[in-house]
Amino acid sequence: MGVGFRCWLAGYDTGDIACWENGWNEYNRLLGPSRAKRAVTELACWVRAVRSTASRKIEYYPFGCAGFCADECMAISLIAASQHHRCPAMRACALALTGSDLVEPVIDAANAFADALQEADQRLSQEAVAALVAGGRKAGGESFADRP
Repeated sequence: MGVGFRCWLAGYDTGDIACWENGWNEYNRLLGPSRAKRAVTELACWVRAVRSTASRKIEYYPFGCAGFCADECMAISLIAASQHHRCPAMRACALALTGSDLVEPVIDAANAFADALQEADQRLSQEAVAALVAGGRKAGGESFADRP
């Protein structure tokens, strides 16, 4: 999920379609084309909502980087909070990520993206997110870091 966020932000920032292709390829590889289509559609809507409401530049690492920066971790936490129905945490994550009080569009789009991931059998664990943030924002192995 973090990789997709990274790729979509980079695509919007640079206008380079290769960024979006990298994201699509990761989702397609893990989810298959039909489930990836819905997930990527919702991802794009969510990233657009984040960018349009943000009062600051959202930071992200380059594609292929094994770790996640603070903004990427906050984005991951936002989606995990949605999947686990933690409304106050969702709002706090959206506020921290965007630096704006206008977070309702971000939360609505995050819920739709979280649902799409859930339907594709991609459920983020609260423990993995906490470990990701606490562990220097790096994830190893075939689990969290390799998921779109």
